[in-house]
Amino acid sequence: MSRIAYVNGQYVRHADAAVHVEDRGYQFADGVYEVCEVWHGQIVDMPRHLDRLDRSLSELRIGWPMTRAAVEFVVRQVARRNMVRNGLVYIQVTRGVSRRDHFFPPDDVAPSIVVTARSTNLEAASAQAAEGIAVVSYPENRWPRVDIKTVALLPNVLAKQNAKEHGGKEAWYVDTTGFVTEGGSTNAWIVTKEGTLVTRPAESGILKGITRAVVLELIRREGLTFEERPFSLEEAFDAKEAFVTAATSIVMPVVRVDDKVIGNGHPGTVATRLRELFHTATDFQMV
Repeated sequence: MSRIAYVNGQYVRHADAAVHVEDRGYQFADGVYEVCEVWHGQIVDMPRHLDRLDRSLSELRIGWPMTRAAVEFVVRQVARRNMVRNGLVYIQVTRGVSRRDHFFPPDDVAPSIVVTARSTNLEAASAQAAEGIAVVSYPENRWPRVDIKTVALLPNVLAKQNAKEHGGKEAWYVDTTGFVTEGGSTNAWIVTKEGTLVTRPAESGILKGITRAVVLELIRREGLTFEERPFSLEEAFDAKEAFVTAATSIVMPVVRVDDKVIGNGHPGTVATRLRELFHTATDFQMV
């Protein structure tokens, strides 16, 4: 069965899907995106993702390409037409198609929207979580507004490629003061030797992850001790556990940072438990 994409009002074969050469997403990375997990035929936390999409659009002064209800319908349709039971749905909105010019286009230029979906392998993801992943540190080099989920991901691409070339699955950005900000496509966490979970505050300087928010709710529900504060690379090296969170990986244990083994080199009990409990604290909409 051919994959299906939604592009500006039409459902088309994924292989034929295309946007105009002067779409501002292509020309200027002038757009935003969201990623929703599909789990056992249910879209996870779509209201929260669309709330964040609304904020990102507002921060860049881009209008909605259609009503929110219409976006929800399209997301479900794309997941359904691609027969995605477990996987991901991507929503991308740009400022639209207009003659190349750094100034905003005229008001009558409509935003562009693309929605795609793909299946993922739950068994493979579980196997990876059972082993844990390695992360590689990288100097923070992004623009300050990383709280906006824009499509301008070149720094993230370079950081993650560097991680791959050094045996890692993810990168951790480290700022000029030596503190970890976040991952190339995840939020970063540690568990101290005293059992306290630590993650950086999301008011500024990192993306306010939806998965991160759910994990914080789980931590409160389970009565775990946590602190929202920056942690250093050295503190991570000395941690009992480490993990990352994102819609693409849920809660993924980290067993090595750079050349340092974390804890006993195996996924920790806290990260493993949070991964097991994750979907008990999420909102669902049927595909």
